[in-house]
Amino acid sequence: MSELLDRITMDPAIDHGKPVVRGLRYPVEMLLELLSSGMTIEEILADYEDLERDDLLAVFAFAARLSQVKRMEPIG
Repeated sequence: MSELLDRITMDPAIDHGKPVVRGLRYPVEMLLELLSSGMTIEEILADYEDLERDDLLAVFAFAARLSQVKRMEPIG
């Protein structure tokens, strides 16, 4: 999993430091929104030709890592 997570970068000079894929200015947040809206991995790869399948797997791995918390509070 660490090889996949290496594809996710955070740089204050790119997208205000938000997590992006390989510094390509594709925010993890945007890619998760596309996936949750029903787009398939294949559709995303067709629309964003510089992305690779492992980039999207890295997005999943990053989201999984973020969800590993001991306790969550409901948002008002």
